[in-house]
Amino acid sequence: MIYINAYSAICALGSDNDEIANALLNTQKEYLTRSSCYLKDEKSSYFGVINADLKDLCEFEDHNSRNNRVLATLADRVKPVIEKLKHSYGSDRIGVVMGTSTSGLEETADALKAYLKDGSKKDDFKYSYQEFGSPSNFLSDYLSVKGPSYTISTACSSSARALLSAKNLIESGLCDAVIAGGADTLCSVPINGFDAMSVLSYDRCIPFNADRHGINIGEGGGLMVLSKQRSSLVLKAVGQSSDAYHPSAPDPTGEGAIRAMTLALKEANLETSDIGYINMHGTATKLNDSMEALAVYSMFKDSVPCSSTKYLTGHTLGASGILEACILCLLIDRKLPLPAQDFSKNKKDEELSGIKFVKDTFHPLKMNMMSNSFAFGGNNTCVIIGENNE
Repeated sequence: MIYINAYSAICALGSDNDEIANALLNTQKEYLTRSSCYLKDEKSSYFGVINADLKDLCEFEDHNSRNNRVLATLADRVKPVIEKLKHSYGSDRIGVVMGTSTSGLEETADALKAYLKDGSKKDDFKYSYQEFGSPSNFLSDYLSVKGPSYTISTACSSSARALLSAKNLIESGLCDAVIAGGADTLCSVPINGFDAMSVLSYDRCIPFNADRHGINIGEGGGLMVLSKQRSSLVLKAVGQSSDAYHPSAPDPTGEGAIRAMTLALKEANLETSDIGYINMHGTATKLNDSMEALAVYSMFKDSVPCSSTKYLTGHTLGASGILEACILCLLIDRKLPLPAQDFSKNKKDEELSGIKFVKDTFHPLKMNMMSNSFAFGGNNTCVIIGENNE
């Protein structure tokens, strides 16, 4: 069994676990902020912005991107647990697996804008900022661990798949502990890309609402320290599938999503009736929400409470898997009520399958929780986290 020995998250809801937990008790508040800093043609949208002082990484000049500053801030919070594991196992038995979809691409974009404007070159820019390997390489150096270290980039399922890889490393005996997670910070390239695809909302996103018309982008990150040392939280399973239905659109039948959820339940040795909550991918696009509602209903009918938290955090792209997994940890660890789906200003889409949305906050009856992350190219993941009842 793989245990979660420590976890930490950061996003628009708060700069640490305490702030995020408090925000989850007040989901009526609006946490996204309007900005015109990222879109072309002076257009504006709502974004999930991290409002926190991030770690200074001047001494790591090859890795001094905002993404890595987020990861360093998180790493400092779980470092005491990592140091104990290093003492138990040795630094060469501790791995790092990160997930990201942008790494330090925004620093590259800023440098390119400056060059195109007047031919100037930024002295502090390093090409290594944008390398996908940078988050994992940086954390290995920052935490002085020497086990396997690599980054996964499968768009919006990246950090959920990092959890799967970390679990596999431990179960295969290649590592005794793994630091898993990821980060994505606001970046003009994917933001304008989503806008070009006509799936970016210029208003606050409203998952599963009848008038939904797209996503809001957020930034965030999370880390989990995983090992076989017992703790109160268990990473029970990660199911994954790749249906390759379309480069950017989900399979409308939900077949790949169903397969990922089914595999996760099988690995965790759980039935659908054992799940107390599903944190939906719920991006607020027409296609994703209808596909996911259909997939969840085909397996769970209306028996399991569901909601998406992306209207609170924004869609944090490659970080969404780990961020929402950390939200599950907080719900279980701190006995929080489930976050409600917001239908206060727009009615629920009645064409969606009849799943059980959390409309009023209440405490879950079962402490096994599921989180879905679906990505471009049909990359589907389902994470199950639960209480340790042994």
